[in-house]
Formats: sequence, structure tokens, C-alpha cells
Amino acid sequence: MTTTAALLVSARERLAGVPREGLGLLRTSRWRRDRIVRVGDAWHLGVLLLTDDGVLSTGEILRAAEEVRRGYTAESSRARAERRAMARRGGFAEGEVVHLGWERLDADAVDAGEASGPLALLDGEPAVRWSATGGLMPLAGYLDEKIALLQS
Repeated sequence: MTTTAALLVSARERLAGVPREGLGLLRTSRWRRDRIVRVGDAWHLGVLLLTDDGVLSTGEILRAAEEVRRGYTAESSRARAERRAMARRGGFAEGEVVHLGWERLDADAVDAGEASGPLALLDGEPAVRWSATGGLMPLAGYLDEKIALLQS
């Protein structure tokens, strides 16, 4: 049986040299405007974010942008534009991809038979739920597919 941890180690080796995307975290202050600061980086593999020492579930994805005055018909669009501006204020470059709301996953728990976010065991093999309504698919094949896309 291949373990989740072994599959992730192999994925990291194959991704060497492939660009990563920024991980952001909201910081609030009484003295400064709210901002999203960089707390690391990861390879974006669909519903997973792979870091040097762990694996995370994907949350919101946005691009940092300067704050500009816009007219929006939807409040959600206005809020998203504000988060993009917070990322820019926090030090992300214009247009840089930022991941927010990610959660740390436990590969060891998956190997012990528990689910962790989109990761679980399927017939004793590591698997991933590739969408909220999608079924489980083997993690090895999922990683192969996503890594091939990043390398092309």
C-alpha cells in the first residue's frame, strides 16, 4: 500500500522548479488598514495546496490588485475587490495569485483511516474528493494529472 505521505513526497520531487503561488492570511490592526500578508507559498494542485512540509485544502483564490473606486451591482463583488486590495496592501505584487481560507490537512490521519478535508482512503488507497459534489478518485492519478498540467 502506498501512503498519502509517500505520494506527497514524490509530488514535491516532481514539482521542483515549478513556480508556486502565495498563501495569505488576514491581519487586522487598530493602527493600520486590514491587509492580507504572505505566510508561505505552495503548488496549487486543484483542491490541494502542496507546501514543503505539508498539504492544505484550497480555499478562496484571488489576484492582488490596487484599490480603485468602482461601481458594483453585487455586494459580493465589492467585498472581493476589497480582499484583492488587502492582498496588495499586504505586500503581494499586482496580479499575483493569493490563496485565502486554506486549511491544513493531516496525511497521517488519512493513512490511519480517517478523512482530512478532501483526502480519505478508498479501498485502502489514498484518495481525493476533487470537488464538493464529486466522488473520490485515487490520489496518485489525481496528482499525476495536476502535476502534468503544471509542467506543461
